[in-house]
Amino acid sequence: MRIWSLHPQHLDAKGLTALWRETLLAQRVLQGRTHGYTQHPQLLRFKACVDPQAAIATYLASVHAEAQARGYSFNAELIAAPRTGERLAVTDGQLAYEWQHLLAKLAKRAPALHAQQAALAGPQPHPMFYVQPGPIAEWERP
Repeated sequence: MRIWSLHPQHLDAKGLTALWRETLLAQRVLQGRTHGYTQHPQLLRFKACVDPQAAIATYLASVHAEAQARGYSFNAELIAAPRTGERLAVTDGQLAYEWQHLLAKLAKRAPALHAQQAALAGPQPHPMFYVQPGPIAEWERP
């Protein structure tokens, strides 16, 4: 499971679709509707929120918005909870780690997009996140 801290605009079609599906799975985990992935480290930052289900719904809403902007038809009715205004911190170290991880994936499966993204000064964070200085997150498994 990879719930990117990066803005979904940086993902290719395969990555965006995988993000949607994996975050829907995370939503089910936070709702207690599945027995798997309950201790997945990617979920720790959502579990720490005042309302974890609203937090994951807010995250999903931005993924859905990116999909709509691309003309994809992701089903917004699958987003279960109301949204929250809560924003989460992500460190610049975590964002840089994920950026390099994504660029490696794009180099293999979407070379044209890789070239476009690699030319950027750096990534934008997912709209739910704000960036602060720091290392890779403790929950990350490099």
